[in-house]
This record gives sequence, C-alpha cells and structure tokens, in this order.
Amino acid sequence: MHNQDQALIFESSTPGRIGYSLPEMDVPELDLSSLLPEGYLRSEEPELPEVSELDIMRHYTALSRRNHGVDSGFYPLGSCTMKYNPKINENVARFNGFAHVHPLQDESSVQGALELLYDLQQHLIEITGMDEVTLQPAAGAHGEWTGLMMIRAYHEANGDLKRTKVIVPDSAHGTNPASATVAGLETITVKSNEFGLVDLDDLKRVVGEDTAALMLTNPNTLGLFEENIVEMAEIVHAAGGKLYYDGANLNAVLSKARPGDMGFDVVHLNLHKTFTGPHGGGGPGSGPVGVKADLIPYLPKPVITKRGEEFVFDYDRPQSIGRVKPYYGNFGINVRAYTYIRSMGPDGLKAVTEYAVLNANYMMRRLAEYYDLPFDKHCKHEFVLSGRRQKKLGVRTLDIAKRLLDFGYHPPTIYFPLNVEECIMIEPTETESKETLDSFIDIMIQIAKEAEENPEIVQEAPHTTVVGRMDEATAARKPILKYQKA
Repeated sequence: MHNQDQALIFESSTPGRIGYSLPEMDVPELDLSSLLPEGYLRSEEPELPEVSELDIMRHYTALSRRNHGVDSGFYPLGSCTMKYNPKINENVARFNGFAHVHPLQDESSVQGALELLYDLQQHLIEITGMDEVTLQPAAGAHGEWTGLMMIRAYHEANGDLKRTKVIVPDSAHGTNPASATVAGLETITVKSNEFGLVDLDDLKRVVGEDTAALMLTNPNTLGLFEENIVEMAEIVHAAGGKLYYDGANLNAVLSKARPGDMGFDVVHLNLHKTFTGPHGGGGPGSGPVGVKADLIPYLPKPVITKRGEEFVFDYDRPQSIGRVKPYYGNFGINVRAYTYIRSMGPDGLKAVTEYAVLNANYMMRRLAEYYDLPFDKHCKHEFVLSGRRQKKLGVRTLDIAKRLLDFGYHPPTIYFPLNVEECIMIEPTETESKETLDSFIDIMIQIAKEAEENPEIVQEAPHTTVVGRMDEATAARKPILKYQKA
C-alpha cells in the first residue's frame, strides 16, 4: 500500500507527537477493572503510530485518492451497470425530512417518507409490469433470495412440495444458484445454444414436475435479448413452474419492454445500478422485488399500503414469508432512486435504454477487428469479447485487464460468463460521452497491438500503479491484512 511518495502511517510515527490532546480530567478516573474481566484489560499501551493531525489527514486523503469510482474514471464493469450517480439525488436524500427521520417514529409523523416509498412502489410496478412491489430487500442477491422464498412458499401453500429445482442458464450470474441454495432449493443448468441464447430443446428436457422456477436475466449476461422468452415462459408455466427475472440488466430495456409482459412472475431490481443509487463499496444497495397477483400474499411484511389518505405499514399478512430486513429497506437509496425516476420521466428512461444500447454496439463494432467476437449480432447494453487471439500470443485476458490500469481505467469484467473463453465483458452505460468511449477504445486497440508487437509490456503490467504485479495465488490464499513491521 505504499511507495516512495507515501510511507505507511506507522513509518511516519515520531515518539511524542500527537494529533490532539484533551484537558486533564476534573472527575475521578473510572476503574475499568470493576467493569471488565481481568483478561480483557491491557497490561501495556497499544502500539499505535504517533503522528500529528495534519499528517494523519494527508495519509488518509492520499489513500482515498487511490480508490477508483465512477466519479473519478470510466468504470466499464460488464453486468453491473456502474453509471453516474446524479448529484441531485444526493441533495434530495439529505433533506431534513428524509435524512433525519427515525425508523421507530410513529407512522403519523413520517407520512411524507411513507408516501415517497408508496409512490416509488407504484412507479416500479409500472416499469416492471408487476402487480405489487416490496422495497424491503437490501440488495440484488437479497432480492433474489426473497423472490425465491416467495415462490417456494407459493408451491408449499398449494401442497406442491416436490417443486425444489430452480433452472438457471449456463451464463447466469453467480448469485442465482447461490440464492437458490440459500433458499433451500436445488439448481439445474440449462445450456445456451450457438447463438448465446437459452437452448429451448434443453429447457424442455430439464423442466418438469419438480421445477419450482426458471431464473433468467433478459437481456442475458452476454448482452443478448432472449428473443424466445414468451415461448420459454409458456414451457415453464405449462409445467407448473414460475419465472424469476434477475433485474441486473434492466438498464437495457427501460420503458421499452417489461418483465411482466414477457411472462415473468417475480422480478428483483437493483436500485443501486439501474436507478443510480451509489454502490458504496459493496453497500448499501436496494433490491426491491415485484410479483404478480398470485404471489402477493407471500410478500415480506410489513407492506406499505394506503388507507384513505393515510399511508401505513400493513402487518396483517398471514401467508407472508416474514420480514427480510430490519425496518423497511435502505431508505436513503430508495429516496435517490425515486428522485432519479421523477427527474427522468418516461421519455428520459426510454432515452437511457436507447443510449446504453447505442454505446454498447458502437464500442463492440469498433473493437471487433482487434478481439474475437463470440456472438456477431446486435447486443443490448453490454457485449462480450474474447481474448483468445491474444492468448495465442502469450497475453491472457488478465494481462489485458492489468494493462488497462496503467491508463487509469477500471478493467471490465473478465472470465465471466464462464461459457466464453478468455471472456471480456464490457458495459459502457448511457452516461459516458463519445469522447470517453473513443479514448477507452483507443487504449484497447493499443493493448491489442502491444500483444502482437511487445507482449512483455502487457504480461508485466501494471507499471504505473501503487501496487505492481502480484503473485495472484499467494495474494488470494495468504493475504496480509494487517501492518507488519519490517
């Protein structure tokens, strides 16, 4: 974590130097031995660095500048929609009436907050084509688990206990089979055909009386729209199963197509992706779940409803799967998403889809000359390249990703989905300018040429970052997570 310009804070320590001091206590010192067991009391002072407040501020500010975020650079992370977070969302989320409410306040004193949540639910119902929405789940995978638990409860309520299998495509997000497992269900893989879409014959083979659901992203993880989705829904529904929509790629179809109209029974959304809530280093997120009418009884409780002119939490849900999160979702992220939807409007959301798809196809066509294109057809919001051509020259996809760091770009998703060799998955989003896209494309072309003419510079990358090329296996298996004296 350090180089010639920035020593670790421990190495900056000078005996006797302090950041601040407090006045001497004018009350008797507390005897900790009366409060804590002897084994928990220190026998000597902790070995902490002794630095001034100015030095400590400069140290942590310098560390913060090493982080990469969408506000500091292009973030083409395929399948994750890392788009710009409008600052108006932040301003609204900081309104006193939103930022200072307490989750234990009486409903009568937070009617404005409840109205916003209720209104957000109505917007999401319209956007997805569902019949009801819960805002409780804390993130996408949490929403997946919530939706699958409702599907499981539905089958159990109908006495259909044999339905324990969830079908997932071989290009599915890794959270799909993981969420199914945590929900107490099993997963079965359905293969993709030569066009990168779900193989209908294989789907017919694996679907049956034990099918609880088909879990699907549309567009799929390859950035391709599942054009046979209506027929797929008919196949699963005819067998008594449900369709689950992983909303990670909803950015590709906003105001153009609705999961509910495709035949899906459950959908989760990533408000921290499609609706511009910040990702926040792994959280907080927000993963609302929408359902069709026959699954409404199983929604997590409480459900926000409107009684007359009053907004209330409805706990009278005897078939509910129960509460899935303390209080009611990540309120601040919900406020940001609501602000985004209201400020964009229907036409703005439609433009999101159009520009996201345009940007992805523009980049794909410009890069297809220099990298292998596994599926040579129009994509949606993201696309997949393969580094097979470069691998034959001794340059792996991992090397390409590391080389991108030298130019200040966060690498795209690599080696996923698993059904594409040396996979490079890129999602430019609609918020990036053509100049940014062209700059990234030029660097990708440069790296492709380096792989042919000077492969060592790619194989040994990165060269300009604080941390250089590491031993990946040792870093993963034996990470050093604390400061160690030399």
